[in-house]
Amino acid sequence: MTQNTSETPTDTVTDATAPSAVPPAPQHLPSSGRRTPVSTYRLQLGPELTFDEAITHLDYLDGLGVTDLYLSPILQAAPGSTHGYDVVDHATISAPMGGRDGFERLAAAAHSRGMGVIVDVVPNHMGVPTPIYHNRALWSVLKDGPASPYAAWFDGTDDGAAGRILMPVLGARIGTVLANGEITLERRVVPGLEDEGEQPVLVYYDHVFPVRAGTENLPLPLCVQEQHYRLAYWKVADEELNFRRFFDVDTLVAVRVEDPAVFDATHALLLDLFHAGHIDAFRIDHPDGLADPRGYLRRLSMATGGAWIAAEKILEGSEDLPEDWPVAGTTGYDASWRISALHCDPNGAANLGNIAHVITGDIPGSLPEVITTSKREVATTSLFAEVHRVATLADDICRDDIMLRDHTFTWIRSCLTEMIVALDRYRAYIVPGEPAPDGAVEIIEHAARAARAALDAELHETLDVVIDLVLGREVGVEGHTQRIQRDELVVRFQQACGAVMAKGVEDTAFYRWTQLVSLNEVGGDPEAWSINSDEFHQWASAMAATWPVTMTCGTTHDTKRSEDVRSRIGVLSQYSSEWRALLTKLHPYAAGLEGHTENLLWQILAGTWTDAGPIERERLERYMLKASREQKLWTSWTHNDADGEAALSAFLDKLYDDGDILGAFADWYEFTADSVRTSVLSRKAIQLTCLGVADTYQSCETLQNYLVDPDNRAPVDFAALATMATDLDARDPITLAEEKFHLTRAILQLRRRRPDAFVGAQAAYRPLPSSTGHVVCYARGEDPQVVTVAARLHRVIENLQGFTEHSVVLPGGRWRDVLSGAEFDGGSTLIADLLTRYPVAVLEKIAGPQGDQARTEADELARPEIQIPLFRPGVRHQSTPTQRPSEDTEVTGLLGWLTKRFFDKHDDGHPHG
Repeated sequence: MTQNTSETPTDTVTDATAPSAVPPAPQHLPSSGRRTPVSTYRLQLGPELTFDEAITHLDYLDGLGVTDLYLSPILQAAPGSTHGYDVVDHATISAPMGGRDGFERLAAAAHSRGMGVIVDVVPNHMGVPTPIYHNRALWSVLKDGPASPYAAWFDGTDDGAAGRILMPVLGARIGTVLANGEITLERRVVPGLEDEGEQPVLVYYDHVFPVRAGTENLPLPLCVQEQHYRLAYWKVADEELNFRRFFDVDTLVAVRVEDPAVFDATHALLLDLFHAGHIDAFRIDHPDGLADPRGYLRRLSMATGGAWIAAEKILEGSEDLPEDWPVAGTTGYDASWRISALHCDPNGAANLGNIAHVITGDIPGSLPEVITTSKREVATTSLFAEVHRVATLADDICRDDIMLRDHTFTWIRSCLTEMIVALDRYRAYIVPGEPAPDGAVEIIEHAARAARAALDAELHETLDVVIDLVLGREVGVEGHTQRIQRDELVVRFQQACGAVMAKGVEDTAFYRWTQLVSLNEVGGDPEAWSINSDEFHQWASAMAATWPVTMTCGTTHDTKRSEDVRSRIGVLSQYSSEWRALLTKLHPYAAGLEGHTENLLWQILAGTWTDAGPIERERLERYMLKASREQKLWTSWTHNDADGEAALSAFLDKLYDDGDILGAFADWYEFTADSVRTSVLSRKAIQLTCLGVADTYQSCETLQNYLVDPDNRAPVDFAALATMATDLDARDPITLAEEKFHLTRAILQLRRRRPDAFVGAQAAYRPLPSSTGHVVCYARGEDPQVVTVAARLHRVIENLQGFTEHSVVLPGGRWRDVLSGAEFDGGSTLIADLLTRYPVAVLEKIAGPQGDQARTEADELARPEIQIPLFRPGVRHQSTPTQRPSEDTEVTGLLGWLTKRFFDKHDDGHPHG
């Protein structure tokens, strides 16, 4: 069976180095006896969704077809945490969620229904809470320094001036704070440490810090100075922070999980729950932050006897997951961006690029330059401390080597900065003590060529030294005596690359580049813009063969926009001339808004529109304020433009009071409804059937217009979802929201009935020959059991008068569409017949092959490789037309819906009613 329940301990292994440890199975499958999920449902647990409350939703999820709960982190997090990624105690299950008893009740209830439990693990960092005593390990290090039993836990806390850990929490410089009497020395009983009685503490508003033994009787300024930590103005952190953190978040301190003792201590409870049968599988957060991602994943795989483990690895473009990682695959962003690109019309790029240029000044095709600029800004500002730390380490190495000491610190830092900026992915996976793989060398050398072009020729020799050092090559004469330092440099460089990539690309450049923001997603590849069916088939076929139980996702707790918002925005590519005409008229109305903010706003307004009208104004303002700060063009998190932000708020007030503009967007919503419907339903069907383990983010079984966190982590109305489920038991869906729910439920139930067609060694992906590229057609299963036929680019299909005589060759047998109930025989079948009711058909095999002809067709489908293009033009096929109206076209006809209410202008360029 594909699903192996583990309600009782099996293959219990606690020591990753023990001879009896079970290695992971080949082909990246879990070991025998370990559960393979089929369809997961992500739950964002917290005070508003406790373990016991989750139990009350299990019947609904079971009815939906979910096979496995996919839980956000369950360990004790910082007070008030809404996400759980700021763990403060690895030995305790979250009290606000219900503690260990509550978790075990949830696991037992899930297992009693045959459902598995996947838990999100955060190995890279811990929370720095307020007050800090909530993190007892960090409190101990701050109090006792090197004598603390946790002294080896935190990454970098033994660096810096006199080993003092920077605590950048002050609202002003330390001298000002002391002079104002804002720091006090008090005696308190510390919660969690009551057995120690009253102890001296330093207090700064809500912050409470321990006092080093023997310093409590010193004058206050001297007492503050003599601690194992350094209290500092918060703006000092960007330049002088001396511990590794999660990206640029000062309240998340990195953990040295590469130390076996730290791994054991931070994973003991989770592994205990795993071996007790309460946890079945794991999702690993941000493995690229670790010193040795592969080593960590190997240790975890061995400790679990080869459990199913998904790694949240962000793959850039055509980058592949490292083959030597003992994991099931990624968490699905690599599938997500490709599915989005399938529904993006390549012919829309020119018009969208042109209007973006008018509004923002960005030149179409200049995204690489935007990325380079953004990464360099991040590397020299918010992540300066991380880059500086790597440069300091490299400078120490060079200064102590007679052959290298004439390379100055400034030269080294410049070279390292340009290398980090130029690296086109999170890291190159070079392991100290091992020869750098050829692929890693190529990645570093590619970055070096770009860095060389950006550097003065005087620095090229220094760059050569830096390249050798980050590749772990022998350079200079002190390699043997400096081995520890040089190995650390190899690791620190890669960790800095990942942080700059995340903050520079996803959290800066992707907010600035607004040509089509649906493409600017976590793990996305906006430069690719669009892919065709053949390209998708080639990728999915290869993935099914090598990573057959990887994940796919549509929406996650980290996506910038939900799958449905991305669908609505992506449809702009099919209506690019109309959108360009609309924005040409709207642009004068937004005079005073920064262009990138404006262009983003219009797309978000269109993407989040619902049957009830625009997104709630408060939600849009929260999003636009966050997005503008992430852009860092006119305001930012550290340098707020209060007047500009107030002006943005005032503009939104004006916008929401303008009936003409809102009416135009309401008409746009109706005008594009059919294309949006095709994109929403086809995207979801492909995501749920194309590959491996399919995830559904909480509530995204129906339409949701979520934006970036915290918007996408709002409480879910499960009662409303259950009511929809009950209603649709008795009638056909009517609205798009109901259609998406019906589709999701039908496919999840199909996956539960036929798990071997979707996950595991027999879950092959077989492209089906069709006479048009405007459908994606494939079969699942070595002996095909499921077929998906999904339309793409509805506007283009409509302009071609539908699918006409276009056909697809179904595998032999009798097939039933799980969405419409229609039945079909194998062989050549008209696509129009398959897609009569929905823009997608998901067929389940209900009878064997019908005669020799069907058997022959099934044999043809069994060929393992794609030898020829699958797009086979039919007699009435035409190439995809370019977008029709030009900028100068009279906007009547197609744009009549807009001109009737909006295009009549006063001389001042503003619309009138």
